[in-house]
Amino acid sequence: MTAFTYVAARLPAQDLTRARKFYEEKVGLTPAEERPGGLRYQIGSCAFALFASQGSASGTHTQLGLETDDLEATIATLRKRGLVFEEYDLPGLKTVNGIAEVQGNYPSKGGKGERAAWFRDSEGNLIGIGQPVR
Repeated sequence: MTAFTYVAARLPAQDLTRARKFYEEKVGLTPAEERPGGLRYQIGSCAFALFASQGSASGTHTQLGLETDDLEATIATLRKRGLVFEEYDLPGLKTVNGIAEVQGNYPSKGGKGERAAWFRDSEGNLIGIGQPVR
């Protein structure tokens, strides 16, 4: 047995001021905690942090996953705020109007898969939004 009590993602930000503005204006989130060199965001019982970094995000894979009960409504709201969603046409992954149907092999809380969309934040981090398919 492990002694872990909490899990949180960490995302690099070369410019915390720019990142904070992006998450507030485009995603609609405000930090739950601010410290020199970092911002922590709380969503339900989960959290993620942006930390000042000279390095940059690879942006080649999903670095943070957000979950919603209504993907279309969430995407519509975020697009109204100016967020741009990625489009993919790869073997096994194709988006239509920004949304992909991800089958079987994806963690989906016991469901059949997930409907998903992705966007990049101001720092190049690739963020996914998913809706479990039950």
